[in-house]
Amino acid sequence: MNTTLNQPVAAAGIESFTRRYALVGLGALALPAWGQAYPSKPLRVIVPQPPGGGFDFVGRLLADRLGKVMNQAIVVENRPGSGTLVGTDAAAKAAPDGYALLVGSVSNLVLNMGLYRNLPYDSLRDFEPVGLAVGYSYTLMARKDLPFNSLKDLVAHAKANPGTLNYASAGNGSGQHVLAAALWHLAGVKLVHVPYKGAQAAYQDLLGGRVDVFLDLAPTARVQVDAGSVKALATSGASRNPMHPDVPTFTETGVAALDLESWFGLFAPAKTPPELMERLRTDLARVIAMPEVMETFRKAGGKPMNLSIAETKALVQRDVQRWTKLIRDADIKAE
Repeated sequence: MNTTLNQPVAAAGIESFTRRYALVGLGALALPAWGQAYPSKPLRVIVPQPPGGGFDFVGRLLADRLGKVMNQAIVVENRPGSGTLVGTDAAAKAAPDGYALLVGSVSNLVLNMGLYRNLPYDSLRDFEPVGLAVGYSYTLMARKDLPFNSLKDLVAHAKANPGTLNYASAGNGSGQHVLAAALWHLAGVKLVHVPYKGAQAAYQDLLGGRVDVFLDLAPTARVQVDAGSVKALATSGASRNPMHPDVPTFTETGVAALDLESWFGLFAPAKTPPELMERLRTDLARVIAMPEVMETFRKAGGKPMNLSIAETKALVQRDVQRWTKLIRDADIKAE
């Protein structure tokens, strides 16, 4: 009888006990999320291109060194698709919690802004720069038997014979396509665009004499230039490329006042908390300043960069504004 009379009391006690410790358990789960040090789990670096290219090379080098500085694993996640759109958009929409970073470059954060009218992200609104690490210029190459030894002579021939010369690219909307098309536009000449699915196919036809000229990143072009398989006509940087000290810049040739270096760095989604951005920027700056990192970039034909965040933001904004206007004035299309 006593047992029967005490059942409601016992049940109430158990319910109270369960509720109280359930709340304690929830608190125990929540406290680490509020109070644990950053980073408490692996970060990911999104590379909007397949493995093996410039994006991937920079992303893996920075991820490896940054992970050691932060004492936390950093996973490289290749997210190719629609050029660089899929991976870049995924990074723009990632949670702004300091655990997702993007390898950003002129290709995905600058040129796309002019190429696509309905871009799913806005480079200036949706990303915050963590830091820029390296820049690469482009080299304009001609097939070995093309009867011109300078960009000026090539342009003179193109003006006198519109549409008789052609130029290769790694695809519509690629950096090779956009920069070359902008050069021809400013020079006032018409060359026929021959897009390929990647740079390798373009090189095959350039070496085979089936296309006339091809503009590619200087480190990749260097192999063919040094082998004597192609002629180097000009480079795209503001100053001469140390790998090709005898090759003039676009501006030096007098053909067009145009320069572009394709910078690469890490970016975080907008609205990432300021304290996390500060940690990421401080640690990445340490990585970029490492002698072995700078030497690795130099050996790969790059120019290590050392910019403040204010300078970085100004550079990105300047390039977006300048190239969006140039792309649209020249009516360059990605499709």
